Amino acid sequence: MKKILAFVFALVATTSLVRGAEFVVNNCPVTPVREEPSEAAEQATQLLFGQVCEVVERKSSWVKIRCTVDGQVGWVSRKMTTPVSEEDVRLLDENRKANGEGVVATPMTVVTDTETGEKLMLTIGTRLPNYRKGTFEVLGKQYKIDPKAVYTLTFKDQKVLVNGKEVTGEDVVRVAKLLLNVSYLWGGKNMMGYDCSGFTQTVYSVFGIDILRNAREQVTQGQVVKSLAEAQPGDLVFFDHADRDPNATRITHVGMLISPTEVIHCAGWVHVAKIDDMGIRLANGKRTHHLAQIKRYL
Repeated sequence: MKKILAFVFALVATTSLVRGAEFVVNNCPVTPVREEPSEAAEQATQLLFGQVCEVVERKSSWVKIRCTVDGQVGWVSRKMTTPVSEEDVRLLDENRKANGEGVVATPMTVVTDTETGEKLMLTIGTRLPNYRKGTFEVLGKQYKIDPKAVYTLTFKDQKVLVNGKEVTGEDVVRVAKLLLNVSYLWGGKNMMGYDCSGFTQTVYSVFGIDILRNAREQVTQGQVVKSLAEAQPGDLVFFDHADRDPNATRITHVGMLISPTEVIHCAGWVHVAKIDDMGIRLANGKRTHHLAQIKRYL
C-alpha cells in the first residue's frame, strides 16, 4: 500500500464522497478554517491534524474546503494542507472500518517522529490510523505516542468499541471533565479553546462518534429524551432564548448532562452549572439559558 495511505484521517458516514472531487489533508496540529480567504477573517471552525477535506474552490494561496467529517465549509491556507487522491481517501475509510484506529484521549500529548526525533503536539480528539501499540504513521512517517494517551477504536455491527468495550455516558462525561476550565474561543475545537458545540463535538469524537459541528445542527441528530427525569449522563442539552422572547426558538447553545441537575458546558470557559426543567441556573438564581431539547447519541 502506498505510504500516502498512512496519514491521519477521520472520514465518517455523515458526509459522502463526491466522485471526481479533489481532496486535501490538514498537515498541522490545529488549523483555523475562516469565513473568507484572509488571515483577518473570522474563524468559523478548526481542523485537527490529518482531517480530510474536499476542495471546493481555490483562490490565490487559499483553499475553500468541505470537511468530510461534518460538512463544514470554509477557507484554509493552502500551505496547511497536502493533496491526496480520491482513491486513497476511499481506501483509508475502508481500512478504518476494517482495522479500527487510535484517537488522542488526553487534553494534549507529544508524539515523536521515529526517524528524525522531531516532536509534534496533538490535541484531544485527533485520530491516529494504523495505530499499533504506541505507533502510527502519517504521510510515510512513523510516530511514537504514549499508549496511555490513546483510546483504540474498533467498529463492529454498527457500534464503536473503545478499548474493546461499549461506551457509556459516564465514559463520555469523564472525558468532558478533562477539559474543565478551558477558555471559550469562537470556532475553537482544541484544548486551548472551545466554543460550546466544538466542545461537545470533540468529546464525542474521542469515542468514534462523529456528530455535526454547530449546536443547531447537532440538535437534528440523536434520539429525543423527553425530560431531565429520563436523561442520562452524556446526553446533550440544547438551549434557546425563549425565556426572553417567545419567538426566539433558534438553538443557540449546547451542553452535556452530568446528571439531571448538573450540566458541563463551554460558556466563557468549560465549567459545571446547575440545570432544571427551565434551563441553566446560576448560584444567585439568575437564569442564563432556556432549555429547549435533550438528545441522546449512545
